[in-house]
Amino acid sequence: MSDIIKEIEGAELKQEAPKFETGDTVRVYGRIKEGTRERVQVFEGTVLKIQGGGARTTFTVRKASSGVGVEKTWPLHSPNVEKVEVVRKGKVRRAKLNYLRNLSGKKAKVREQIAPGK
Repeated sequence: MSDIIKEIEGAELKQEAPKFETGDTVRVYGRIKEGTRERVQVFEGTVLKIQGGGARTTFTVRKASSGVGVEKTWPLHSPNVEKVEVVRKGKVRRAKLNYLRNLSGKKAKVREQIAPGK
């Protein structure tokens, strides 16, 4: 990639990028514009995948809403993503959790990662 593109993309990156991994349960605070008003809406779910690199990094979050699975893909460095809060760390052995789409109920849960020494 050329130096000009790297320089432009570097300026767009967030200084404090949130630290989370696949399998974590996160709360995404997203800005939503409705006409002239703007508000923050919270979307809480499990991170299915993180892909891309640099300014193009995106992550997909899945939750069950009224018994229906809902997935949203968020750009990590977007100004519309106000903050990402990690609710709990998940213990997974894969980079992409596509198999969770076929599961429901308790089977769709990800085991919690317990910190060493606790």
